[in-house]
Amino acid sequence: MIAAYSATSQARVNAALETLFTAPSPELARLYEAMRYSVMNGGKRVRPLLAYAACEALGGKAEQANGAACAVELIHAYSLVHDDLPAMDDDDLRRGQPTTHKKFDEACAILAGDGLQSLAFSALLDPRLSTSQAEIRLQMVSALALAAGPAGMVGGQAIDLGSVGLKLDQKALEYMHRHKTGALIEVSVKLGALASGRAEKDELKSLQTYAQAIGLAFQVQDDILDVESDTETLGKRQGADIARDKPTYPALLGLDAAKAYALELRDQALHALRPFDAAAEPLRDLARYIVDRRS
Repeated sequence: MIAAYSATSQARVNAALETLFTAPSPELARLYEAMRYSVMNGGKRVRPLLAYAACEALGGKAEQANGAACAVELIHAYSLVHDDLPAMDDDDLRRGQPTTHKKFDEACAILAGDGLQSLAFSALLDPRLSTSQAEIRLQMVSALALAAGPAGMVGGQAIDLGSVGLKLDQKALEYMHRHKTGALIEVSVKLGALASGRAEKDELKSLQTYAQAIGLAFQVQDDILDVESDTETLGKRQGADIARDKPTYPALLGLDAAKAYALELRDQALHALRPFDAAAEPLRDLARYIVDRRS
């Protein structure tokens, strides 16, 4: 079931994203090519899927969340472009293809990431992608800015870079990942819910609990795959976190305990969705997928 839902949602967000990469002048063609390459070179589109699924769980139509879906994928793509740079993680491979700074050059990659970040906020306000009322769009822009910025994803990356070679305890490790990975996953669900136009306080609270659990589960599973998978399957360098001496859940808890923790977080997410009916089934399927995936 999740495979069919994923395929439909991926096609929907990809079509919406394609409308955003037309260079306004010939002088900007290379920059827009790099931006498009960074976004359209594959990817599971987990964050757009969460936005669509949250919108539908509240009785909205998936198309209402096109702006939200594009915005979170653009922020995610920009973060990957910058994370892969030599000054940060120094990766040559992403989604089985050369990273943006390898395909183009470092300066172009930095500018492409900058462009994608700005484009994300434009997507939330683009009338082609979002028909939400102005008040709701303002809430969405504010939520994305908080999640993507220094109090969220960027702050988490800063903590991550400063933690290389350190031995963090579980509380510190979770604090880092709730920012670096979890903040964008959490806001993906929130933006989708807001896009439905039907989000109530109690529902948003339950969805937040769900999103916090799967956001952490996503990172735990990433750490597990960094140990168990291979470069071809992952589409990026296997064992990179170990090679950089980064703190991970398998290193802290042990591999078996990390797997058990991922399952515990999945169950927490499913429990949070108890107040929702069958319309939330894609959200439940995504929680299961996040800890079952192999890449």
